[in-house]
Amino acid sequence: MNATTTTTTTTTPATTAAPGVDVRGLTRAFDGRTVIDGLDLTIERGEFVALLGHSGCGKSTLLRVLAGLDDEIGGRVTVPARRSVAFQSPRLMPWLRVWRNVVLGLPGRPGPELATRYLAEVGIEGHAGAWPKTLSGGEAQRVSLARALVREPELLLLDEPFGALDALTRGRAQRLVGELWQRHRCAILLVTHDVEEALLLADRVLVMDGGSIAHEITVDLPRPRGVGSPELVRLRGRLLTWLGVSDEPSPVPVPVPAPEK
Repeated sequence: MNATTTTTTTTTPATTAAPGVDVRGLTRAFDGRTVIDGLDLTIERGEFVALLGHSGCGKSTLLRVLAGLDDEIGGRVTVPARRSVAFQSPRLMPWLRVWRNVVLGLPGRPGPELATRYLAEVGIEGHAGAWPKTLSGGEAQRVSLARALVREPELLLLDEPFGALDALTRGRAQRLVGELWQRHRCAILLVTHDVEEALLLADRVLVMDGGSIAHEITVDLPRPRGVGSPELVRLRGRLLTWLGVSDEPSPVPVPVPAPEK
């Protein structure tokens, strides 16, 4: 970061009326290459926002900035004091039992009772004493969510948490996150490549391009949502257009006859 860059990162207590997230003029560069360029973003308290964009557009970099894991930035970033992150990889400590992974890093050395309460929220309280290596991919991701929720976050950051799961497990995990959000009502930013996932879960879907938020859609549809609803299909088409992806099926190739000899 050069000497002329102004960087401000602040946290806000839950009692203020400020938004959950307020970002103004955010910039981030790596080795002279600008990844985030003058980005503005607001997420209201309790709002569920999904962020789409091509690989390398800066989505995960933005999430790391909001999580406080990257402070070599320019601009102003205001976030709640209590934040949690769940990544695509659950990142469980293999030498600790599940319940210890859930409360890892919490002050006061909490016991298994607290961990079990949050494991029950994600439906796997029976695995509190298990070793991480015995868990399926979906179970490990649930432990990761429990570890994020035990901190009672005002802002939950999800970095493609379902990307490594099979289709059936991913659908279950998506429903679980929707249920947990309705129960806790913390602000959520979900980084994803899945357009349908974004539309099924979020209040608002953002598309990142060129280092900033290029497009956004408000998803004003009742929950639970179905992927086949006409309005959701229409919104899906708009998002795919912004992402530069055709919503039409690929044409069937027409065989070219061999030249006559």
